[in-house]
Amino acid sequence: MMASDEDLAKAAAQGDGAAFAALLERHYDRLFRLCFRLTGARAEAEDLCQDICAALPAKLRSWRGEARVTTWLWRVAVNAAHDRRRRRATYRKASDGWGDWEAARQADIADGRDRTDWLLAAMARLPEDLRDTMALVLDEVNHAEAGAILGVSEGTVSWRVSEAKKRLRALRATEEAR
Repeated sequence: MMASDEDLAKAAAQGDGAAFAALLERHYDRLFRLCFRLTGARAEAEDLCQDICAALPAKLRSWRGEARVTTWLWRVAVNAAHDRRRRRATYRKASDGWGDWEAARQADIADGRDRTDWLLAAMARLPEDLRDTMALVLDEVNHAEAGAILGVSEGTVSWRVSEAKKRLRALRATEEAR
């Protein structure tokens, strides 16, 4: 005699692996077809069906027998599909704008690179004493340390920085006027 779905579900809920296997064997194909209709894609349906089957032993413990097992199982499948859609929508919402943010970040990096390239080229046009001073200051060496390294006073370093900035601004203005 063949056991009913309800008897198999009760036994599976109590941990009977054979009853669980029999229940799945009996309804897996229909469950898969439902998952396919819910998702519209074979790979998605396979993933969804696999997730449902993995969670089913724990879920069977909450089955109260008020509905047929298949009715309950289809409800589990529909809820799982809804949960999957919600997670995907949340993910899309969270990742929405990511491409814009990344494009802006890359543009900032490129802009920074352009400014650095321009500064290096412009500094090459400065007299050596101003270039050496600026190189140290741009490398976050304070004026007192730069003076000690270059063998000049801190005041001289400050004047050189001011003079270098003035010449760099003039170079930039000349280039922009072209």
